[in-house]
Order: sequence, then C-alpha cells, then structure tokens
Amino acid sequence: MTKSALQIARAAYQPKLPKALRGHVKVQEGAATQSVADQEEIKRLFPNTYGMPLIKFENADQAAQCPAMNVGVILSGGQAPGGHNVISGLFDGVKRIHPESKLYGFLMGPGGLVDHKYIELTADIIDEYRNTGGFDIIGSGRTKLEKEDQFEKGYEILKELGIKALVIIGGDDSNTNACVLAEYYAAKQYGVQVIGCPKTIDGDLKNEMIETSFGFDTAVKTYSEVIGNIERDCNSARKYWHFIKLMGRSASHIALECALQTQPNVCIVSEEVEAKDQSLDDIVTYIAQVVADRAAAGNNFGTVLIPEGLIEFIPAMKRLIAELNDFLAANAEEFAQVDKAEQRQYIISKLTPENAAIYASLPEGVARQLSLDRDPHGNVQVSLIETEKLLSEMVGNKLAQWKKEGKYVGKFAAQHHFFGYEGRCAAPSNFDADYCYSLGFAAAALIANGKTGYMSSIRNLTAPAEEWIAGGVPITMMMNMERRHGEMKPVIQKALVRLDGAPFLAFAAQRGQWAKETCYTYPGPIQYFGPTEVCDQPTKTLQLEHQK
Repeated sequence: MTKSALQIARAAYQPKLPKALRGHVKVQEGAATQSVADQEEIKRLFPNTYGMPLIKFENADQAAQCPAMNVGVILSGGQAPGGHNVISGLFDGVKRIHPESKLYGFLMGPGGLVDHKYIELTADIIDEYRNTGGFDIIGSGRTKLEKEDQFEKGYEILKELGIKALVIIGGDDSNTNACVLAEYYAAKQYGVQVIGCPKTIDGDLKNEMIETSFGFDTAVKTYSEVIGNIERDCNSARKYWHFIKLMGRSASHIALECALQTQPNVCIVSEEVEAKDQSLDDIVTYIAQVVADRAAAGNNFGTVLIPEGLIEFIPAMKRLIAELNDFLAANAEEFAQVDKAEQRQYIISKLTPENAAIYASLPEGVARQLSLDRDPHGNVQVSLIETEKLLSEMVGNKLAQWKKEGKYVGKFAAQHHFFGYEGRCAAPSNFDADYCYSLGFAAAALIANGKTGYMSSIRNLTAPAEEWIAGGVPITMMMNMERRHGEMKPVIQKALVRLDGAPFLAFAAQRGQWAKETCYTYPGPIQYFGPTEVCDQPTKTLQLEHQK
C-alpha cells in the first residue's frame, strides 16, 4: 500500500498519556452513582450494574499482578476520527498488563460478534493504523445488540476465544447496548466484562464525566477549514450567499462550534428554534432580513450554517410530519391511486387547517419528499430533506416579495453545500489522537481492575494531556427512560446544546455583529506540526465550558 507523506509522518507521532496512566495504576473509588432520571426504573432494569462508584486512576508504587487476558473490541455505528487510536491504546494497555494478552477485533460492527467474524489484532496490524482516520482496521456496522439470542451467540465465540472482556466503541445507542450486554452477562455470571468508549462527531454524548465525545474535535476543525475557505471565496467574489448544512441530526453542537471557529453571518441553532417555538417562516424571515440589511450596505454575499436536523426541531413542522406520517400510513392505498399532479392538493385537503397551510407554503420538491420518501417504519426520511435548498428557495421567494414592496434592493444568488462524510474519517487532530489513545488505555485499566458496565472517561481536557484525569463512569449513571418505537426503553440521555451554556451565550453575544459585518475567520487546515498554540488547542466549546 502506497503511503502519503502525511501518513508516514503521522505514524511516528507518539500520543500523549495522562500522568496517571503512564506507570503502575491503582483505582480510587468515588461516591456511588444514580441515573440522571427515572432512578427506580433504571435500577430495576440494571440490578447488577446500577449504583456503582465513579472511578479515578492514580499512580501506584508497584504493579498489580494480572494474568494474561483476551479482550475483544467492536467499532459500532458511524465513523469518527480517532477510533484507530482507541484500539491502539487498548492494545498497548492490555499488552502492558501482560505481554501474553491478546486483542481480537470483531468485523463490521456488532454483527461480527453475533456472526462470529473476527481477526486477532497483532502488533503488525496495529502499527499500520496508529494515528490514522477511519474505522477500516476492522470496519463498523449498525447492528443493534438488544436481543437475548444475540447475547448468547456472542457469548459462544467469546467463550471459544477465551475472551474475558469486550470493549464497544460507539455513540449513545451503542453504549446503551453495551450497558444492556454488561447487565445480561453479569446476571448470567458468564465472567465477561463490557466496557464502553464515547464516540460521535455530533458531540451529543457528553456530561459531567464525559466532557466531549471523540472525533468531534477533528470533525469540526475539518468542517471549519472548508467553511473558512468558502467564506474567503464568498468575500472575494462578493455575489453569492452560501447555505451550508452540517452534520448533527439530534443536536447542533457541530454548527455552533463551526460558527465559533469561523464567524459566519448566520448560524441557526435547532435547540433555540424549538425553545422559542419558531416557525419555518420565522427562520426564513430572520435570514432574509440579514440578507436585506447586508444588501443595503452594498454586500450581496454571506454564509449561513444550518444543522442537519433543523426540520425536526421546528415545532410546527414536527406536528405536520406527525400528522402526515399517521395520515399516509392509514391511507396509503388511496393515496397511491391519486394522480401525481393532484397529490399535493389531495394532501392539503386532508390535513388540519394549520398543517395544510404549512404544507402549502413548502416548495414543491420538499413537499414531495415529505409525502413520498418513507423509511421502512413509514416515517418521513428527514435526513434526505435538503434543508439548505429549502431555506435558500424560501428566502429567495420572500426577498422577491419584498422587492415588489420596495423593502429590498439587492441581488440574491445562492450556493449550496452539505458537509458530512468529509469530516467523519479525517486523520485525527493531535487532541483526538491523544484523547482516543488515552480512552483505549483507560479501558484496558478498567478491564484489569475487573470492572464492567463502565464507560472509559478522560477529563480536565483543556489542560495539557499529562494533567488529564483518567477513570471510568458507570453507564447506568447517564441513562433515562425514553419512548422508542412506541415503547419505553432505557437509553443514554442525549446532550443537546444548552441555551444557558457558555458556548451558546458567547455565540449569541456576537451574532448580531457577524450578521451585519463581514467578520469571517479562517482557521485553515488542522495543523499537526508547528507551535503548540496552533496544533493542540481544544475546541472553542470545551474552552468556553471550562472558561479557559
């Protein structure tokens, strides 16, 4: 395999570890924990793994004697930069516990465990993947581990390979599954530990003990580089409004961080839209007003950042989608008989007045997407809606109306972008390379100390890496009950953008100026080599949350 100059240079990078993980390690147990909500229900569902203490690792004078142990690892869900370094840290950690220990990787996600597809990860394989992006070392998948027959099938291969611990690297759903699996194996007394690692570029798996999910740092810096490039082009050509949709279906952390990095003219935050009960027209009017005000100052250009999940956060759109889902599910056959040209009018005639008015206001293409493209459960596939085009088209229509009324004098031309997959497998930043390696190493220390149902935790992340605090947090501590597919299920609580949090407040204090003036900043590419203040900065989100 031919390697680029960057790959060769990055292979030599040695990730930094917290002081507590560098030598011999001992466990400091903290207070007992409870779930964030629904304590009685979560305790009833997880009697063997509920209420466990927080764990902090400290330096020990001598090594505890540990036998060789076989460990399995799974990459679950969407890719995030740094996954390979979690596995590298885990490998080095288990080898330090005992050189005869082995690490097995289950192929293509949790399905590899159920279908008994695996490889042994040797030093030669691991060394090929250190400090690289992607999940291609063993592949990933979205199989959910939630049924007893899957747990039993998984146990067969774990027993056969002598695996005593399994590490699941994933987001909130994957770690919820890890918690369920840990409970099941503990109840059956199978002697298999299960440890989770916090992964998602969306940034919505975080709390007091998990300050950020891995991959977020690299992804937002990758997107911010390209947004900065677009802003520079925008400011050079001075004739386009760029509508940029960013990943983040359930939360707006990516859009907010990219706004803090690049200072666009407009950034919509879904959580604010929901909290203020804003309508689609409110959002369109807000953007159109910024466009009109800039045009009045002679600036017919700008940038707008939009979170991927915006539509689902607009309360009125949520109500429309719910009614459409129910109506089309109940009347699928009748709808199929309606002539294509008359389908829009047919739907309008069947909806409640409020929803009919919203549906009628939508551009033709979006209305069709809402009524035709369904997922296997019969629901609207919201992620397919090109929100950036929807907003620019509606803004264009409003400006045309204002022009007739003499309220707008400029020219409006839009360009559209969606940044998603570009950021998921980028080579990890120094921060993510260090953070992920430390997460893997801490997972090995949790295993060596006999823990199960824990998530690997590295905190104090705005300090230099040697001062980071390594430990573990019981996954049950993060759980609450939520309705999924019509029934209440225990799940890890998603972390949304807090409107009273320092990152949002910093953005809100500056966005008025950014809207009027051209305040663009250009972060440039992620720098690996050069001054520490360029290479190793944590995200603005973390700095603001820690007030650093």
